[in-house]
Amino acid sequence: MKLTDYRTLGHSGLRVSPLCLGTMTFGSDWGWGAEVAASGAMLDCYLGAGGNFIDTANIYTKGHSEAILGDYFTERGGRDRAVLATKFCGSLYRGDPNAGGAGRKAVQQQLDQSLRRLRTDYVDLYWMHFDDPHTPIEETMRVLDDLVRAGKVRYLGISDTPAWKVVQGQLEARFRGWSPFVALQIEYSLIERTVEHDLLPMACVHGLGVTPWSPLKGGLLTGKYGRDKQPQGEGRHVPGVSKSLTDRNYAIIEAAEAVASELGTGVAQVALAWVLARGGVASPILGARTLAQLEGNLASLDLALPSELMGRLDAASAPAPIFPHGFLANTRHVMQSGATINGVTSEPWDLAPATEQERW
Repeated sequence: MKLTDYRTLGHSGLRVSPLCLGTMTFGSDWGWGAEVAASGAMLDCYLGAGGNFIDTANIYTKGHSEAILGDYFTERGGRDRAVLATKFCGSLYRGDPNAGGAGRKAVQQQLDQSLRRLRTDYVDLYWMHFDDPHTPIEETMRVLDDLVRAGKVRYLGISDTPAWKVVQGQLEARFRGWSPFVALQIEYSLIERTVEHDLLPMACVHGLGVTPWSPLKGGLLTGKYGRDKQPQGEGRHVPGVSKSLTDRNYAIIEAAEAVASELGTGVAQVALAWVLARGGVASPILGARTLAQLEGNLASLDLALPSELMGRLDAASAPAPIFPHGFLANTRHVMQSGATINGVTSEPWDLAPATEQERW
C-alpha cells in the first residue's frame, strides 16, 4: 500500500490518503513538540510521498499548529491539493463562555479565526472536536450546514462524542436536509478497543469514515515500553504512560513485539498495520514529533499482517464485553435455534419446543 492509494472518506466523494498526518505536535508552544523547520520537513516528507490528508485543531499549540500550516502552503503552494481538516469546540480565551463549544456564535467565531491562521478561505473537513453537553445538537448541525452552504467548509466530521449523540446529529441533518457528518474521529488502537462495542458499528451503519487517533496509544506501542522498560524523566507523556502500564497492556505489547520479531519489523509498524486492517477504518492519524518517527510510521503501509498473526493480536487485545453486548453474545441460539443466517451458525436452543405438540 502507498499514500497514493486514496480512499473515499465515509459516505462521500472526498479522497484521502490511507494515513493522515496529525499536527498536534507542530509548534513547541506547549513546552514540547516540533519547531517550525522540523514541522516543515515532516510536511515535505508526507506530501512528497503523495499524502494529502492533514489534521489539526484550533487549539493545537495555542493556534500555532494552524499558523504553521497556513505559512507552509502560502509559501510553497499546494493548498488546493491538500485535504485540510481542523476542529472547533476548544477555547483559546480564558473566561469567555462563548469562545469554545458548539453553539452558533462560538462555531462561527472559531472558524473565522482558524481560516485566518490557516491563510485560506475554506476548510475541507471541519470536525466537532468533542461533545458539548450545553448546546442542542440541532443548533450545531444547523450552523455547520450554513457554513457548508457558504462555501467555508466542504465536509463535516465529529470526534470524541458518544454514539447516541452522533446518531442524533446525523438523523437531524438527514431529516432536515442539512449536511451530515461523513467522518468519525476516535481513539483506537490495540490497547484501546472499547470503541468496537458501539462507535465503530454505528460509524459503519451511518456512513462515517473512521480516522483513529493515537493508534500507538501515546507511544506505548512503539517498543519503548515493557515490563523491563519503564518510562523515564518528567516528560509530558510519562504520567499517562505510567497509568497505562498494566498487566493487560504489557501482554498486548509483548504480543505485538512477538509478531514484529517474526516479521522482522518494528512494534509501531505492527500496531499501525493492525489498525489499518480493521473494518471501517479509513485513515489512522499519525502523531509524529520528528521526521524519523514519521518515516517509521509511514513504513507500516508496506506491512500486511497474515491472518494468523492478526488473530493472535486480536486475542491478546480483546476488550472485555459490556452490557448489553456480553448478554447478547449468549442469545444467538435463542433467536436462531440451530439455523445458519448470513454465515453465522448457532446451536439449537434446548428449551425450544421439539415438536408441534409441545407448542401452545
